[in-house]
Amino acid sequence: MDSNVPGLSHVILQKLNMKTYEDYKSAMDGRKSGSDFGIRTYFDMFQKMEDTFKFCAECKKLPDALPDPKSLRRCKRCQNVYYCGVACQRANWPLHKKFCKKLKLVALDRLVEWLVFTGDIPFPSETWTKPARNVESWEDWFAMQGQLEEKLGAILAGRYMTLLWANAGKPRPEDGELRESIRRLVTDFHSRPLTIGLGLRLFSINPLAKALTVHVVGASHVETLNTRLTDYDELTRMFPGHQGMELVMVGVDVVNGPIMRPPLATPAPRGRVHLSSYKGLYHDFWESHVETKLAAHPDLVVGFHPGFHACPDLLAGWLPTLLLLRDYRLPVLFTVYSEQELKSSLQILVELEMHIMGYATNPFASLRPEQVYSSPNKAPVYCSSYYIALLGLAASAVPGGEELEEDDDGWRGGEPSAAGAAGGITPGLG
Repeated sequence: MDSNVPGLSHVILQKLNMKTYEDYKSAMDGRKSGSDFGIRTYFDMFQKMEDTFKFCAECKKLPDALPDPKSLRRCKRCQNVYYCGVACQRANWPLHKKFCKKLKLVALDRLVEWLVFTGDIPFPSETWTKPARNVESWEDWFAMQGQLEEKLGAILAGRYMTLLWANAGKPRPEDGELRESIRRLVTDFHSRPLTIGLGLRLFSINPLAKALTVHVVGASHVETLNTRLTDYDELTRMFPGHQGMELVMVGVDVVNGPIMRPPLATPAPRGRVHLSSYKGLYHDFWESHVETKLAAHPDLVVGFHPGFHACPDLLAGWLPTLLLLRDYRLPVLFTVYSEQELKSSLQILVELEMHIMGYATNPFASLRPEQVYSSPNKAPVYCSSYYIALLGLAASAVPGGEELEEDDDGWRGGEPSAAGAAGGITPGLG
């Protein structure tokens, strides 16, 4: 959110009296008492987290800039946006009314997300009863979950759901609203493994043929905070009988936890998804681990919201990695939050002469809406809304490279063209 995108921001850490994401994880895990951070009760914790969203949506004043910091009042409809007075609320209403209903879901999901940390979400899922290629949407995925309503009901009746609404400072919503919130958060949790599975399909990489290694490049607290060793086991249910998969989280902001262990130098155990990580830059990891065979060569590289479009400094940090991915001709799948981010990212990748095999809306994007922190009255965004598939240099950058094209739509293995599914967006040069 410090960069105007969703996520756990340093603003939140500051409000919680925490210095690092490891502190936040320790508090959520119960390894450090809340009193170590000035948090004495559940109510105190939820209030401090809500404080990070308290500013006037019209004049942008923070509580400290007001004569009475407690004068900020929340919109009763969405329970999400704040105003310093009636005048600002009235002035802001023509804009806010466009987003009020969606922002109500944002505020609800932000609280129910706590159940991910307690372990209530996600519920235990089932082995897929259809081949991965036939599961085309979340509707298909939910249809394979046996006793779904009973599982949702157990979460609703659970201890932590009761604790949440006893301390959230907001009235408990109707059960129907809570069920839908849980469903959205389940898609948010499983979006990353299912998107990785989609990447394997798009590049015709067969998990049943050999053990695979996937590098998650640019990993941060978003992918690694509170991550458990079993969090990507949905890939085993997606590809029953696979030969083994290792997912290596690589990034400077990887959070210490159970998956902070060295990558495997040998194939992952058959039928299991093995998580490991490396805290540092990807090109350094490549030089120190991949080239020395301390870690396996990747079959697929995935980057969730790399963000290199956001500013020149971020692009400069990503440039060595992007060139490495291009020059080693690695299959790459990037995801982005929005159509505008897709356009900006495509522009950069075209200028770097990367071969864009295709791009499209992601059928396994998270269904959880997230607000842009600094300006809530904008359309919410969704994690991994679009994907971009890349493989090596563009044909135009290789002498005689036009002969390298494998088919008219840019996909190997007979997968459908992704380009046509992205709303007519094309990777133009201006």
